[in-house]
Amino acid sequence: MPSHRWIDLRSLARHRLIAEKLKAGPEPVGIALANLDRWTPGAGRSSPYLDEWRRILALPRDEIARMIVEDSERMAALRQCSPFAGVIGPKERWRFNDAFRAGTHNPGLGGDLE
Repeated sequence: MPSHRWIDLRSLARHRLIAEKLKAGPEPVGIALANLDRWTPGAGRSSPYLDEWRRILALPRDEIARMIVEDSERMAALRQCSPFAGVIGPKERWRFNDAFRAGTHNPGLGGDLE
């Protein structure tokens, strides 16, 4: 079973990929906002996280891209309920997951992943 650290590193690497997509165009922001709209009514205890994502998504795309890959405790917590579901398509997500598991996706991350 993957460690919590491994899951956090995979999420950070996935958000690096999303950050590149943000730099290319506004579509990821639209997807994220639509997800938040769908999730908010039943959010319960997650509401503060979703509210924070709304604040982040109101920023310019380059700032959003910088923030989502920030290596901080706050952003690690926010990435656990990331609204960017659907930004990475199924085939690309499977390639990413396979490469990350093999250790070939983002060699700059380093660290003990198991």
